Amino acid sequence: MDYKNFQTFTAKQNGGVLTVDINFGPVNVQGQEMLADLSSLALRLERDRSVKVVVFESSNPGYWVCHYDTNLLRDMSQEAVPRNEVKLLDLQSVLERLSNLPQATIAKIEGFARGGGHEMALALDMRFAAREKAKFMQMEVGMGILPCGGGASRMARQAGLGKALEIILGARDWDADEAEKFGTINKALDADEIGPYVDALAERISKFPAESIEACKRAVYASIDLPIADALKEEAYQLFQATSKTPAIKRFTIADENGAQFDHNNQKNWENMLIDLQEIQN
Repeated sequence: MDYKNFQTFTAKQNGGVLTVDINFGPVNVQGQEMLADLSSLALRLERDRSVKVVVFESSNPGYWVCHYDTNLLRDMSQEAVPRNEVKLLDLQSVLERLSNLPQATIAKIEGFARGGGHEMALALDMRFAAREKAKFMQMEVGMGILPCGGGASRMARQAGLGKALEIILGARDWDADEAEKFGTINKALDADEIGPYVDALAERISKFPAESIEACKRAVYASIDLPIADALKEEAYQLFQATSKTPAIKRFTIADENGAQFDHNNQKNWENMLIDLQEIQN
C-alpha cells in the first residue's frame, strides 16, 4: 500500500508498524486538510493487513495536535437543530473511522493535545505522553460549546463520570502525570523513555496475526458498548473470526503434541514463547 501525498503528515511503514508523523503549519491545527488526510489514511488502512500497528506522533516541536480549526467552527449554525435531524459532524465521523480501524492505534504525545487534538487521541486505542512536554485540555465549555469530536462521548469511558465532568467543565490544562491518574492516557513517561517504550510495544504487537489483533479490538470495544450477555456473544463471535483466519489451531496442536503446557520453562516464559509461536505461520 502506498502511504504518500498527505498534506499534514508523513507516513512511513517499517514491517508491520506504520508511523504517522504530524507536522502541519506552526501548531498542527486540525482543519479540513488534516481531516481529509486522516480520512484518506483510514481508507488505505482499512484495506491493508500488512500494517498491524499505527503510531501517531509529531515532529512539530511543542505540539501533537493543537485543536480543531476555529475557522470551521465559525460556520456552525446558530439555530438549534431538531434531534431527529442531527447528523454526525465531520470531526466525529473521521475520528470514529480511526477508532474502528482493524489495526492497533497508538498516540505518542510530546506536545499540546487540546480540544479536537485531545479527542483524536481519545479515539485511538492507546495513549502515551511525555512528562514536561505533553499538555491536555478541553476548553469548549468556556467558548460556549462542548467537546464535539467524541470527547463528551468517550471521556467517561476512559476516566469515569466524575473525572470526565471535571476535565470538561474545569477547562484547564493538565499534564502527563495527571492524565495517567485521570485515566485518559495509558502511561506517563519521561521524555527519553517514551520513544523506546512505544517502539517496543508497537513492534511486539506487530508480531501477532492481524486478524487476532482486530478480533481483540472488536471484543474489547463491544464490552463497553453492549450488555454483558451480548458482549460475551461478541467475544465468542470474534474468537471464531480469528481461528478461521489465523494458524491458531495449528499452533495449539503443535504445543499440545509437544507437551508445552505442562513444561515448567514454558509456563515461566510465556511472554517470549508468544513471539516464538509467530514462526508457525501456516
